[in-house]
Amino acid sequence: MSKGVQYMLLATFMFTLMKVSVKLVPHIPAIEVILFRSVISLVISVYYLQRQRVSVWGNNKPILVMRGVAGAIALITYFSLLQQIPLATMSTLQYLAPIFTAILGIFLVKEKVRPWQWVFFAISFAGVLVVRGFDDRISVLHLGMGVGASLFMGLAYNFIRMLKTSEHPLVIIFYFPLVLMPIAGVWSAMVWVQPQGWDWLVLLAVGLFTQIAQFFMTKSYQAEELSKVSILTYIGLIYAILFGWFLFDETFNWMTYVGMGLVILGVALNVISKKVKL
Repeated sequence: MSKGVQYMLLATFMFTLMKVSVKLVPHIPAIEVILFRSVISLVISVYYLQRQRVSVWGNNKPILVMRGVAGAIALITYFSLLQQIPLATMSTLQYLAPIFTAILGIFLVKEKVRPWQWVFFAISFAGVLVVRGFDDRISVLHLGMGVGASLFMGLAYNFIRMLKTSEHPLVIIFYFPLVLMPIAGVWSAMVWVQPQGWDWLVLLAVGLFTQIAQFFMTKSYQAEELSKVSILTYIGLIYAILFGWFLFDETFNWMTYVGMGLVILGVALNVISKKVKL
């Protein structure tokens, strides 16, 4: 097993632990959890930027801010969903983000989508409808929130692509909590729930697991071909199903599993099609 593969498997596992941590504090408002995550991310980002003697403010500030806003909307919605629906279902909805990234990329960064890719997109969206139709824990509102969050995450990814030649990666990461913290701070003040005991450790874990995951994901992309390791992120759904079963007693009927499989199949075929140029 190559280093790149090992790094991506570890990153995917850490992202799942982050999601588990969010679900462990359902009594803490999602926006408050995000505030703690943002503070930790901001401190770590500034520390490493200063060590590398890179200006934290970047060059293309309008796009950096828009990336932060789009990412903030997506993250707030994702975290809210994590506290309301099963872990595996939330992970499934999150896998729509690469599809919206590709579709929005047509207009924002002038990337082409080949005809077969539209078929693969349709397979994934069909899978989401199957999940919704056979799991009565998922309301139309939940479905709309999940699709909307993935749409904004796709938008954020496109802004990152626009910045790839003008900004240091750590600057792009820095602007995310920079934009998010004021929003989370004001909102949290209105709904604040004082963390107690183990809550503090869980909130710290949310930030640390996120940073560790991002670090190893970056290492993976640096060490291995994108098409080889990006598909490994879908193993996160298996992690989510297992953690949901063991920790939160979450189970599904077989048609829901079929829907999840269709979502993963559509996204995976899209990644493979780029490699073989279908």
